[in-house]
Amino acid sequence: MAVERTLAIIKPDAVENNHIGAIIKRIEEAGFSIRTLKLVQLSKKEAEGFYAVHRGRPFFEELTAFMSSGPCIPLVLEKENAVASWRHVIGATNPAEADEGTIRKDFAESLGRNAVHGSDSVENGEIEAHYFFPEHEIVANS
Repeated sequence: MAVERTLAIIKPDAVENNHIGAIIKRIEEAGFSIRTLKLVQLSKKEAEGFYAVHRGRPFFEELTAFMSSGPCIPLVLEKENAVASWRHVIGATNPAEADEGTIRKDFAESLGRNAVHGSDSVENGEIEAHYFFPEHEIVANS
């Protein structure tokens, strides 16, 4: 199986509630390599750009307002089968439906404030990673 990259975001609710360290610990314990990360404050326009695929959906306004409401931490993660592995670690989008021990079960507040983002495909992981990081900022596996 090939090594993949995926984008993770520690969302504003998890940053505000001081869950950064605990979430990064879970990332490392799950065997991911963190290739880059940064603390950012998205403008509403930047959040709308990132989530443009959801424009027109009922939750778009609430999502982009939330994602621009406070700082968040995008990270590029790498490991074999990274996309599926990360989605397993974070759990279902709705924390009420997430499995015990997943990040969303343990740290999310609600469907709208669900602690973390995970790319849904290898292709989207690459696109999303480059929304936040030019390739030269992503540290290669040595």
